Amino acid sequence: MPRILMERSGEMEVFARVVLEGGFSAAARKLDITPSAVSKLIARLETRLGTRLLLRTTRAITLTEEGEAYHHAALRILQDLNDADQEASGGAVRGRLRVNATIPFGTMFVAPAMPAFVARNPDLVVDLSFTDGIVDLVAEKIDVAIRMGNLPDSGLIARKLGQSRRVICAAPTYLERRGKPEIPADLERHDCLTFNFRRARPSWPFRFEGRDVAQPVTGSLVVNNGETLKQMVLAGAGIARLGLFHVAAEIADGRLVPLLEDCNPGDLELVHAIYVGGGPLPHRVRAFIEYMVEVLDETPLLKGI
Repeated sequence: MPRILMERSGEMEVFARVVLEGGFSAAARKLDITPSAVSKLIARLETRLGTRLLLRTTRAITLTEEGEAYHHAALRILQDLNDADQEASGGAVRGRLRVNATIPFGTMFVAPAMPAFVARNPDLVVDLSFTDGIVDLVAEKIDVAIRMGNLPDSGLIARKLGQSRRVICAAPTYLERRGKPEIPADLERHDCLTFNFRRARPSWPFRFEGRDVAQPVTGSLVVNNGETLKQMVLAGAGIARLGLFHVAAEIADGRLVPLLEDCNPGDLELVHAIYVGGGPLPHRVRAFIEYMVEVLDETPLLKGI
């Protein structure tokens, strides 16, 4: 029977910390050990595996191809160990919960809901990060992410939280300057502001004269998140297609005007919580998702109306 290597999880944790912090000294400070101890642990790990995991220079470290594969595997294993500890603790919601969300949704719904969630779960630390970019949940050690729109095929598990109508809109100042589009084809003569990430569509969907139309759009500005896009539209820079939940207040007070509503095909933006599968759902993740379901159930703008 092979000898059980009791030090494996410790080596993995040190290796993962070195990658996360970008160096031995920074990792040593986080782990409260000496840089030489970190160096020895990494050297021992590489010797045991028989391969180089890190390329070291005076300025930075980079992962080798083998190091990249080992890093992804190590993160999964360390998460499984943390989950096993939680499972053995009798189902208590404790530890650190890492949550990622899009900027508009995070600032409007997740952040305001967290004080009550933390009060309900005092042994939990919630680590929030908001970005509209694509995030690697394993590499970034994210427990659960909230994403808008259709999800690409992946090994991730998704739980639908809600949905919102999308709306085409512009500021009155823009419409005074450029005129109001009356049919989808009129958008060819307008500044249509879009996103610069890969999942953004180069066209907007409409239903016109009894048929579905994918209207190509172009504009002078592209951005990487919904909040910036909304601010550009409010400033009169152009026309945008945004979730109604994000701009309902501005439409209600007249700062934005909905456009081509009679051509809206029922354009919906879905909201999902996504997480890595492969085992029992950690109690902290389950508690967060169920809490957000509870919160959003009281939010009419996320029911697609």
